[in-house]
Amino acid sequence: MLILSYLIGSISFIMGLKMLSNPKSAKQGNLVAAAGMTIAIFATIFLYRDNGQQLHNYGWIFAALIVGCVLGTGIAKKVKMTAMPEMVSLFNGMGGACAMLISVMEFRHITEGSHVLDGAYLLNEHVSHLHIFIIIIAMVIGAVSFSGSLIAYGKLNGTVKDFTFKGQSYINLALLAAMAAYIVVYTLNTPGNAYDGININMAVEILQPNHLYFFYGLIALALFYGVMFVLPIGGADMPVVISLLNSFTGVAAACGGFLYGNHVMLTGGILVGAAGTLLTVLMCRAMNRSLKNVLLGSFGASSGGSATAQTEGSGYKEINITDVAALVGYASKVMIVPGYGLAVAQAQHICHELEELLVEKGVDVSYAIHPVAGRMPGHMNVLLAEAGVDYDKLMEMDDANEQLKRTDVVLILGANDVVNPAAKTDASSPIYGMPILEVEQAKVVIVNKRSMKPGYAGIENMLFFQPKTSMLFGDAKGVLQNLVKEIEAL
Repeated sequence: MLILSYLIGSISFIMGLKMLSNPKSAKQGNLVAAAGMTIAIFATIFLYRDNGQQLHNYGWIFAALIVGCVLGTGIAKKVKMTAMPEMVSLFNGMGGACAMLISVMEFRHITEGSHVLDGAYLLNEHVSHLHIFIIIIAMVIGAVSFSGSLIAYGKLNGTVKDFTFKGQSYINLALLAAMAAYIVVYTLNTPGNAYDGININMAVEILQPNHLYFFYGLIALALFYGVMFVLPIGGADMPVVISLLNSFTGVAAACGGFLYGNHVMLTGGILVGAAGTLLTVLMCRAMNRSLKNVLLGSFGASSGGSATAQTEGSGYKEINITDVAALVGYASKVMIVPGYGLAVAQAQHICHELEELLVEKGVDVSYAIHPVAGRMPGHMNVLLAEAGVDYDKLMEMDDANEQLKRTDVVLILGANDVVNPAAKTDASSPIYGMPILEVEQAKVVIVNKRSMKPGYAGIENMLFFQPKTSMLFGDAKGVLQNLVKEIEAL
């Protein structure tokens, strides 16, 4: 019955992940995966047997479940769309912490034996070096994911600033190499039964106290590396970092499933790890950068300085609400480019109202979505879905660029780096070569921003100074509300 429950849970994870690939079925996909997880949890609680013994301490188990459910539900219901990336980072970090603690408990489990001479420990079961290696790998990856996710959380909400110094990339590489060497040497020198792929030598092994000290020392090193790993990475690269850390947590969870022989945990971890890795690759392609460049290049970090593409003597022109209303109200085709500024202003609902009003007037309205717009993958899709925008109106970058050639007015709401033409024209720009939304192809470009400050990457946007571009300053929500009133009065 336990295996059947795990099989049902695993299938639900696969089905849920498949349904998440389409926004129309994403909600149902989440529910399907959640149902499978619920089945797996209760099957483990009531059906799992360890050496013939059933789990006990039900009071503690269900108390933890209730506390976790209440906290998770409360946070998820109250979180704003601007804080969604932070919540994802925080929850991912908790997953890494769980994987780390599982490894710690498993290591304690295999060393809980009778004390012998000089405080050494007698291993209470015969384990292979492979088993020890998996424990350590899961612990290290989980620790890196935990501390790295916490730093990412702090960077996203502004409490942790980018921090770099000369040679930091080399120091991080040295730390990684030292940690890898530490893992190999520690695994080989930790008493374990020889494993030849078929049989395990059943000789009794002794674990000296210094092995425990080195184990906990490795945890501290992994936690420190997680901090150093994320700290120098600039804000513009946070979508990639979030995806990568998510894949780390999945791999750590899969290792836990391997340790316990838990098929559903193994399957879920593999799916999360694989999905996170593929998403990381896709994010890198969307920015035309390698993962190595993202991790070592510190694109968007404050210490790197803000690359300015503005030429001397260039200027921008402003436009008022009345003129914008006339332009979009009498246009044939309007394309909206949402960005993080739209999320900050919580303006997705009034934006949808504007879209519906324009459609009533016979205007063809669509949305251009850049793969890395916002602070996490899919941020804009979720934002607009929350407001009830029809998924068919959301256009991916390549399709949008083709349509922009025939667009009368493009309205940019809070987007910056993803529409910066420096990616195509300025070889000295940090974002040179990154695919962008080619909004300059439209007949008229209107940019809504609060000020002329650079975007999250700290790079000046030359789009603002082009002849066909007009700046509409103000909070996105207030601007759109006024725009709706003006269009209604036309």
